[in-house]
Amino acid sequence: MTTMAKIAVSVPKGLAERARRAVRQGRAASVSAYVASALQEKSKLDDLSALLDEMLAETGGPPNAAERRAADRELGVRATRRRAR
Repeated sequence: MTTMAKIAVSVPKGLAERARRAVRQGRAASVSAYVASALQEKSKLDDLSALLDEMLAETGGPPNAAERRAADRELGVRATRRRAR
């Protein structure tokens, strides 16, 4: 069983209403569960961001345009052109 900690947070009214709506619609057991799920997802994203930063530091940074084109060729990805606006 997970030990819970009680905290108080202030959120914009619109976000609070979204959490309450999720509970009413059965998408969350409670507002606390909704917030806990959101915090868990944010924590995962933070961990992935840190991992990506570490990987980029080890490999010399993000791939440049030529490296991306070479990877696309190897993967069989067709280049798409962006339309002018």
